[in-house]
Amino acid sequence: MTRLHFACLIAGVLLSATSLWVEAQQPKVPKIGVLSLDFPRGSTCVDEIRLGLAELGYVEGRTYIIEPRWAEDRSERLPSLAADLVRLNVDLIVSASGPAAAIAKDATSSIPIVLASSFYPVESGVIATLDRPGGNVTGVTHFTPELMAKRVQLLKELLPSASRFAVLRLPGRLQDLVVKDMDAAARRLGVQLQVIEVRSEEDFQAAFEAAIAAGAQAVMSTQGPLFWHNNARIAQLAREHRLPSLSGEPNAAEAGALLFYGPNVFEGCRRAVRYVDRILKGAKPAELPVEQPTKIVLMINLKTAKAIGLTIPQSLLLRADEVIQ
Repeated sequence: MTRLHFACLIAGVLLSATSLWVEAQQPKVPKIGVLSLDFPRGSTCVDEIRLGLAELGYVEGRTYIIEPRWAEDRSERLPSLAADLVRLNVDLIVSASGPAAAIAKDATSSIPIVLASSFYPVESGVIATLDRPGGNVTGVTHFTPELMAKRVQLLKELLPSASRFAVLRLPGRLQDLVVKDMDAAARRLGVQLQVIEVRSEEDFQAAFEAAIAAGAQAVMSTQGPLFWHNNARIAQLAREHRLPSLSGEPNAAEAGALLFYGPNVFEGCRRAVRYVDRILKGAKPAELPVEQPTKIVLMINLKTAKAIGLTIPQSLLLRADEVIQ
């Protein structure tokens, strides 16, 4: 080997070592996975997460990378999407819809999981308790058995003589829990529930026809992107059939539902960012209590009430946070 060859070899080794050292000195940019049952369109939980991170001083592409995965309302896709995030070795996973939480937990016991839009995390086995969640999951929960019972009570207060309500539901184990609590509340109030499963927007027309045939005097739904993305369609069908309707989906009252009762799910996504920040800075999910909704909102659409010939009791109007005239 000539001196020139030797010198070139040493220079190459030094250059490689210098590059590795420089790379090692670069701060790692955390990767945040988001697992959602939703579609990648409109005002989504992912948008709120980005806004919340920006408020805390994070800059996408420089101080964090976001890896969203969308199931597009097909829950059977969630396991493969969760596995994809695990293969990417993300630093944490944000569960942006109810069913995604359990799927993410099944996919990993080591990557932290932050609940952003979840319901029944204790009852479904995702966490141990709200105060001490244990394991690798924490965050924000929106939907509780008490909330579902309150929705039934509101309809009964609106229609004191009613004896049957229709409930539109999606398939799935979490939906079973929701329906179970609604049914328990209905029974205490002397009301029967007509439970009607829907799987796509094409099912809504038949669902309302079934509700009317069964003698339902009002209609409400469980939760899920299918209902949210069809707020206007559901409200229209309810008006056509002169059925008072109650929804917990964002913007439902503005779209024409008679009543909205529930938390702001997108606010919950923004609140979940605080968990993301704390975990990225070293906090352990098992030691961070799960937050419940800080505000439950009642909205009443008086235009819809007039369209179906219904007078809203003064007691409800006085408790409403917002009345759409």
